[in-house]
Amino acid sequence: ETRAVKLEPDVIIFNAGISACEEGGQWQLALALLSEMHDLNLEADVTSYSAGISVCGKGEQWQRAL
Repeated sequence: ETRAVKLEPDVIIFNAGISACEEGGQWQLALALLSEMHDLNLEADVTSYSAGISVCGKGEQWQRAL
């Protein structure tokens, strides 16, 4: 039997998603997750911004990282 687990979005969950985007080179999705954090009134931390900047750099989107 499988139980459904509902997770409340928090900074840790979003950071995991942004880091996964970084590994996969998905800068658009990483920026969308950062934007969604803001929409949910979640405060991004150093890890959030670092991963976001890194994925933009890997995607040659330096102007977006700034």
